[in-house]
Amino acid sequence: MTRSTTSPVVMGVMALELAAGRMPQRAALPATEASALAEKLGRDLATHAPQVRDLDLVLAAAHFDPAEALRPGWPLHQRLRELHQRAPGRGEGARLIAFSADDAGDIPMPLQAEEGLRGGLLRVVPFLLAGDDHTVAAVDERLESVLLETGMAQADTALLAQNAFGAQVEHARYMTLNDLAAMTAMQYEHGGLGALWPVIETALMAPGEEQWLDAVPEPLLRYANGEVHIALFEPMAWRARYATQEATDERLERAYQHFQARQQQIAAVLESHGIPVTFAHCPGKADPRTSLSA
Repeated sequence: MTRSTTSPVVMGVMALELAAGRMPQRAALPATEASALAEKLGRDLATHAPQVRDLDLVLAAAHFDPAEALRPGWPLHQRLRELHQRAPGRGEGARLIAFSADDAGDIPMPLQAEEGLRGGLLRVVPFLLAGDDHTVAAVDERLESVLLETGMAQADTALLAQNAFGAQVEHARYMTLNDLAAMTAMQYEHGGLGALWPVIETALMAPGEEQWLDAVPEPLLRYANGEVHIALFEPMAWRARYATQEATDERLERAYQHFQARQQQIAAVLESHGIPVTFAHCPGKADPRTSLSA
């Protein structure tokens, strides 16, 4: 399970696969149901790694798009870690801590999912486990080895999540963030975005490194210093790189429009993962890689 670099915590999600056309009625749970879900989640995880009972379990009782959980610096779980550090009862034994909507039903900022990322059929409920380094390491190793194959939530936990969120849940399972990343990579591959995943993976796992997407017919882009620069080609420069074969002007125009739409699609996916995107003008016959490296 992915570890924080600043404190002994492990991070994961409860993944809810929803029935098509049945979006959750609630974005976050009230305190009573949030606590009940945290209790069942802790019980389920302890069946895989009994030492979970010796750790604090911290739950954000709200659902998010997977891309919100897979962002550089893991900000969704970082918010949970910060809330956990301020929670009372430190040093008094393992705690179940659930953050929920307030008494009026309003959702506090740390639990607010992005409006533009609602509507997907997979929603994730983030949690973290915190405690001493030795126990965290043991739980980390165990959950990484078993959850992908055996991480289905127990039936009463799935039913509680379904009723509490007002959703029709077809499957509920636990994942480490590494599991979630692997599943997302597979989905992107099936959706024709497989060439983009190494860029996202670098931003997540090795943000200080550089990564290129340089594979015709895909748009040309470079990740470096925490952001992506996408080459913005003039029509003749695009034709020199992508349309070297003979074609009618009409076909070239359609192909160029398709290419521009692909650029926008890729930019939207990157931005959903919290990776800033800028377009770099690539004029004439200049090497576009030079423009992106400037």
